[in-house]
Amino acid sequence: MAIYDTLGATYGRTRRPDPRIGARIHAALGDAADVINVGAGTGSYETPHTVLAVEPSQVMVGQRPPGSAPAVRAVAERLPLRDDAADAVMALLTLHHWTDLAAGIAELRRVARRRIVILTWDQQVFRERFWLVRDYLPQAAAFDDARAIPIDDLAALLGGADMEPVPVPYDCTDGFGAAYWRRPHAYLDPQVRAGISLLAQTGEDALAPGLAALTDDLATGRWQDRYADLLARDALDVGYRLLVADY
Repeated sequence: MAIYDTLGATYGRTRRPDPRIGARIHAALGDAADVINVGAGTGSYETPHTVLAVEPSQVMVGQRPPGSAPAVRAVAERLPLRDDAADAVMALLTLHHWTDLAAGIAELRRVARRRIVILTWDQQVFRERFWLVRDYLPQAAAFDDARAIPIDDLAALLGGADMEPVPVPYDCTDGFGAAYWRRPHAYLDPQVRAGISLLAQTGEDALAPGLAALTDDLATGRWQDRYADLLARDALDVGYRLLVADY
């Protein structure tokens, strides 16, 4: 997780929680009286009932806003917590950074009394529906193939889970991978790319040809013609999924 000591340096500038996605996460947490956020980053989507954040990167912890829940530096695979420590545990867009998924999920199950809420993505859907990786940056898609977690495998580790799609609003304020699906110029901004681990870790050299093609297509209007159907949509399902497991 030392990678986020580099990637996370400007995280707070582009990764602001989106209230519509937040509402889905908070609904999934239900009436949990206390919540632990694992892989918490800067604290996006934490509810007032969050009692502890677990995050290995000091750079990320340092960007948590005043008044946030206390944070401890640790990894998901070794949570410094007692059994049944909280009603609910959440892990949002973090599992792909873990070194041992099975161990991490086992730790979530050990610590959660009642519920686990996970936000992740279905790589097959992401590859098929997200124009950026499908048509311009196949190198980034290949990078994600190596770290993405099959939804069925994740549900099995959880011992079963309900799943719901999380469509991305066209004006999403949280600049994760597909947040700018209707705002293609954003992907030409190095600061935006720096806040998206998929792009930042693929590397600028590998991305350069695809970004040059995107720049040209935007300048000539080819992008607007090719994806005209997207410009009329308010939200798009590109594979983000919310899993909820009860015990």
